[in-house]
Amino acid sequence: MEFDARTALVVVDVQNDFADPKGSLYVSGGEEVVATVNRHIVSAIAAGAPVVYTQDWHPESTPHFEKDGGIWPVHCVMDTWGADFHPRLLVAGPSVKKGSHGEDGYSGFTMRDPETGEEKPTELDATLREMGAERVVVVGLALDYCVKATALDARRLGYDTFLPVEATAAVNLSPGDGDAALEEARSAGVVVV
Repeated sequence: MEFDARTALVVVDVQNDFADPKGSLYVSGGEEVVATVNRHIVSAIAAGAPVVYTQDWHPESTPHFEKDGGIWPVHCVMDTWGADFHPRLLVAGPSVKKGSHGEDGYSGFTMRDPETGEEKPTELDATLREMGAERVVVVGLALDYCVKATALDARRLGYDTFLPVEATAAVNLSPGDGDAALEEARSAGVVVV
């Protein structure tokens, strides 16, 4: 897996609420993933590859949150510490913010209307195509949710998609969720490295 001008790096949700032990939805090992993700960012920049980030960017109330009928604790509320990128993350490209109007969904490419269930695209695909990307490398948090969903959507949209295991970590709400996510990705044609 090497970067070039047609191979973009997609950095998924490396935000305080996921990557910091004080975060409201901390992913075990998330802070350790930051250094590995940074190595990929440095390699991508050196090769002239596009780097694009995603961020959960929720309002204070959303059907995504447990308090409003969803399954997750309040996390990544827009313009808060929890929604900010981890302070050690190298930021070297645009960020696609998802969920700011209460939409649900995990992928950096699509969001779902909480009332109608209708899916709509984020600007990630258009941004990558404008940058000339044909392949994507997906890294970040968390493997069994947003990373997996982003990688699966990338394949569905026709990108050759790579997922380096060392640059992600799983929530593992149920034991083995991370392994199941990798298997699902492989089955969909994602190259798990």
